[in-house]
Amino acid sequence: MKITEVRIFPTKSRDGRLKAYAAMTFDDWFVVRNIKVIQGNGGLFVAMPSRKAMFVCPECGFKNVRGSKYCNDCGAALEQQTEPEETPDAWKQNDHMDIAHPIKQECRIYIQDKILDAFNGEMKRKLAEGESYKPVKPVSMDGVSEDEGDFSDGNKVSESSGHSIITEDGEDIEL
Repeated sequence: MKITEVRIFPTKSRDGRLKAYAAMTFDDWFVVRNIKVIQGNGGLFVAMPSRKAMFVCPECGFKNVRGSKYCNDCGAALEQQTEPEETPDAWKQNDHMDIAHPIKQECRIYIQDKILDAFNGEMKRKLAEGESYKPVKPVSMDGVSEDEGDFSDGNKVSESSGHSIITEDGEDIEL
């Protein structure tokens, strides 16, 4: 299976760590959306789409966000879950569950390389276009953007793209 297209949607977050959302297409048949490009302590990385972990109400069976004190449907008091003891971050890490994720390390590396190549290409395009830069509109379920705009090659990954990182000040660093 090959990634045949990657679309990048730059964004800004409160803490500045979330750099973009991405959508990737496999073999022109299957799309995975809401992949995040995040600035970590060791550089950019890719986070797969996830959802908040849920806790089922024992009274009515309604799925509530973990950590809720009361059921959002019936109002029954919910048992408080205890925090895992392994690490202080384990509780926070378990608040979300991946919707889709690679099983093998080679697949994770392949996906991350393709998405980061597309992200770096989009940042180069943004730098080159300056104030005239317009990010691609998010794609609707039928595959056409809200304004039926043209998706230029600026967001597509090429099979022969090199490996480099663009820093916040626009410097291109070859890996």
